[in-house]
Amino acid sequence: MTVRALAGRNLSRRAAPRRRRVSSLVRVSDGSGTESLFTYGTLQLPEVQLDTFGHRVEGAEDALAGYRLEWTDIADEGVARLSGLDRHPILRRTDDPRDRVFGRVLRVTPEELDAADEYEVSLYRRASVVLASGIRAWVYVAA
Repeated sequence: MTVRALAGRNLSRRAAPRRRRVSSLVRVSDGSGTESLFTYGTLQLPEVQLDTFGHRVEGAEDALAGYRLEWTDIADEGVARLSGLDRHPILRRTDDPRDRVFGRVLRVTPEELDAADEYEVSLYRRASVVLASGIRAWVYVAA
């Protein structure tokens, strides 16, 4: 199954400030001082990036095998307001290499990665994966 999510969405809503969460996960940096973050949903949206990172992050196309994309209801009004969606895509691991989710891999600073942790609601957890390109990256999957 091949899935592309939220391509070309353009929104203009801002969310209320969110409480900051600190990540205790080990970094997957390549030594450049930045981290790879695979995005397949709302973290690709310009308004979400501006609110979360303070600037746009373009990234490069990539894919993740062994996962499928589903949709989940978002109860957090600030997140729903910012994205313009009350249902967000979420990844579930299948271990089936035929399942593939397409997205973009972003290079972000450790502080921006922490900000992405803050943006994501408790339905998601951050996991380390290897993308189709061979890049090791973080991705938000179903908790």
